[in-house]
Amino acid sequence: MENGLKMKAVLEETQGNNMKPNPKRNMTKIEVPSFIKEMGKGMKIGMVNMDENDVTEWKTQGDIINVQFQRVSDNFKWEDLFPEWIDEEEELEGTSCPEIPMPEFKAYDDMDIIVAKLPCKYPQELWNREVFRLQVHLIAAKLAIRKGKRDWNWKSKVVFWSKCMPMVEVFRCDELVKQDGDWWFYEPLMSRLEQKLSLPVGSCRLSMPLWAQGIDEIYDLSKINQITTPKTAKREAYATVLHSSESYVCGAITLAQSLRQTGTTRDLILLIDNSISESKRNALSASGWIIRLIKRIRNPRAEKYSYNEYNYSKFRLWQLTDYDKIIFIDSDIMVLKNLDILFNFPQMSATGNDIWIFNSGIMVIEPSNCTFKILMDRRKDIISYNGGDQGFLNEVFVWWHRLPRRVNFLKNFWANTSLEASVKNELFGAEPAKVYSIHYLGLKPWNCYRDYDCNWNIGDQRVYASDVAHKRWWKFYDGMDENLKKFCGLNKQRKIELDWERKMARNSGFIDQHWKINITDSRRKHLVD
Repeated sequence: MENGLKMKAVLEETQGNNMKPNPKRNMTKIEVPSFIKEMGKGMKIGMVNMDENDVTEWKTQGDIINVQFQRVSDNFKWEDLFPEWIDEEEELEGTSCPEIPMPEFKAYDDMDIIVAKLPCKYPQELWNREVFRLQVHLIAAKLAIRKGKRDWNWKSKVVFWSKCMPMVEVFRCDELVKQDGDWWFYEPLMSRLEQKLSLPVGSCRLSMPLWAQGIDEIYDLSKINQITTPKTAKREAYATVLHSSESYVCGAITLAQSLRQTGTTRDLILLIDNSISESKRNALSASGWIIRLIKRIRNPRAEKYSYNEYNYSKFRLWQLTDYDKIIFIDSDIMVLKNLDILFNFPQMSATGNDIWIFNSGIMVIEPSNCTFKILMDRRKDIISYNGGDQGFLNEVFVWWHRLPRRVNFLKNFWANTSLEASVKNELFGAEPAKVYSIHYLGLKPWNCYRDYDCNWNIGDQRVYASDVAHKRWWKFYDGMDENLKKFCGLNKQRKIELDWERKMARNSGFIDQHWKINITDSRRKHLVD
């Protein structure tokens, strides 16, 4: 409610702005790029945010139509569109987004081409999270859809003038026809653009609620199809990545088995490097994965031998171009309900994490070689807030679509209240399942004794401890094939660590006294190599 009042105030402050530009002296003369001249003359050219520039030369190409709009207030910040928390369960009054002013589209005739000047404040901090920059993108996109002439293959012509590359979330690099200096010429596919613009502008609302108010039943798919494009995808798949270590092999096996148990028939693609032994590759194949070998990608900002040294290997997902849509899932996640509905959503769709950040544990992506190249080219430039791929991807895909947190339900208790524990544990253990997946943050179930969640034994890990979620994972494990279970064993080193952690928990006097629980896990006596 307080956030809503702030949003209202942001909008009210802009009402007094004059939509007509003030005359400027010594305006910058904008020359016509060569590719525009090649299009011929007599065009209707819609111009966005070009009022302060001299476009006299453009009049030789056709009629200039200056698109007037009310610029967003400088007080309108990115966090107004991408708040950390929203009332996604609609327990209060639901959620709403502040409106970004748009032109009166009915005032403009059909146009042959849209030309827009994009603001570019790079390398200023948060340059890519400027609301005005997003506003210009959206105006150009909506003009292309509403007023742009479409050719036989349903594409329109949009040109940007900017030192910064336009947002890949709105105008895909695959649709970039030509770049000439600071000029960027796109022919976007209208069906894709229409789908993007049918979704909320920010993550201040769910991209599409997956259940009706007050119940946990999934929405009828027809309600989602109303905002999505016709089914044209070549193929769709779930995918995960293993590299540098075999410590997540058990998790990947469990993930594949849990996906199949939900009834999905989509391909399961596993990207692995040569650190995974042949025996474990065979087990991963037996669990359901189609294996593809990759060369891992180093994070140039990571310390040598650190946990995140090669976590940019996740970028390889964008090279899966024999698929149109990929749902990536981290290998420490267990899926409880069918997630196929997510294939109806565009890149980048994910659940919220903190501030304006999405959680990359489950995300909808669209493979593309040019997107992969963008990720690779920017490795040294982008500073990841957490040193990992999640922080990096959040700097590339700043406009993302919020999925319900039940899609990627994080196993944590950061508020540390009895109410939070009660609510989350009820969701972790509900039968039938009320969450679509459980994301096992902290120490993983297969690296603990099955008797209790070993996150209880370590002070800074206790926020991830849930015996209910732990028990659920082991119940699923019990139903797996015996030949797969053995890849979830404990080795000698991990047993030593577990016993040491129990000793430290006893010495710390943790009042929950999990360290007192008698260990019956047979893996304690049957260690693996």
